[in-house]
Amino acid sequence: MYTLFLLILSAIISFIVAPIFIKLSYKFGFVDYPNHRKQHAKPMPFSGGISIFVSFVITLIIARPIEPEYIPIIIGGGLIVLIGIIDDKYDLKPSIKFIGQLVVITIPVMFGVVIDTITPFGITVDFGIFAIPFTYLWIAVIINAVNLIDGLDGLASGVTVIALASIAVIAILQNNIFVMMISVILIGSTLGVLYYNFYPAKLFLGDNGSMFLGYVLGVLSILGFKNVTFFSILFPIIILGVPFIDITFAAVRRYREGVSLTRADRGHLHHKLQYLGFTHRQSVILLYFMATLFAFASVILYLSTVTGAVLICLLLILSVVIIVEATDLIGSNRRPILRFVKQMFIYMNR
Repeated sequence: MYTLFLLILSAIISFIVAPIFIKLSYKFGFVDYPNHRKQHAKPMPFSGGISIFVSFVITLIIARPIEPEYIPIIIGGGLIVLIGIIDDKYDLKPSIKFIGQLVVITIPVMFGVVIDTITPFGITVDFGIFAIPFTYLWIAVIINAVNLIDGLDGLASGVTVIALASIAVIAILQNNIFVMMISVILIGSTLGVLYYNFYPAKLFLGDNGSMFLGYVLGVLSILGFKNVTFFSILFPIIILGVPFIDITFAAVRRYREGVSLTRADRGHLHHKLQYLGFTHRQSVILLYFMATLFAFASVILYLSTVTGAVLICLLLILSVVIIVEATDLIGSNRRPILRFVKQMFIYMNR
């Protein structure tokens, strides 16, 4: 019951404070102005992330967790929101923003939130001197993965809620009350803002919101899965399947085309769905559905035997390949799997 109370409380707080920050955003010019690259037709407030953060911190203080790891989540979260606010207002260079992210990641690392070992197949792998660099890379990738999918109204916030729900379920199975509590509070805070962020949006998350969500997800993925004894490194990747697919194949596509990895374009997964004829709302809902499938797969994977887990991973790989081919995510127009399935279908119907 107390968990439900925290969920409802955080949702109510963010639902109430969001309109206040919307008004303040218009008053102080903290808005995203439309241009040729953006889909909105009028200035939109950037205050979604601020609303989520305020609700999250207030509820977390009320919850009074005893674990010290909540401190780097709050301090680092506040700093990443501040960096996002500056970026939203003044459009920081990608290199400057990335350096800021690394500085923020230093905070949880100083509190011992580090990927030091994983234990696949009962074999313990110790990262040794690479533990800290890998942790920096891991959290930075998740921050930027969530940041990159924030291209449609409600997409990043909705996908994050789905990912957090699966993290919370696995945390319950692990009896990890702290990770479950943090996940539930952030779910509520995000849902309250999602009401205003879903299409047609009344406010945007902004980089301050998408980077904050990515930061907390990155920290929780370490706290929640560092002691898992099977396929531990795969759980957060599967849970965050949609943003990981997007960022991975965006990098592949840009490398093939000789384009800078930091340059914005319209070749992301949500853009590809719109090119296929899906509306704004339909694209978001379809990606919600994909994210839900990955979330369910992560929970099933956690409960599976070794054989079952291998089969699930193979099915997920096949699903990713089909998604990439169907949307032409890397711009190659090659569809060997879909072509094979089509030929088999034709053969079977002769």
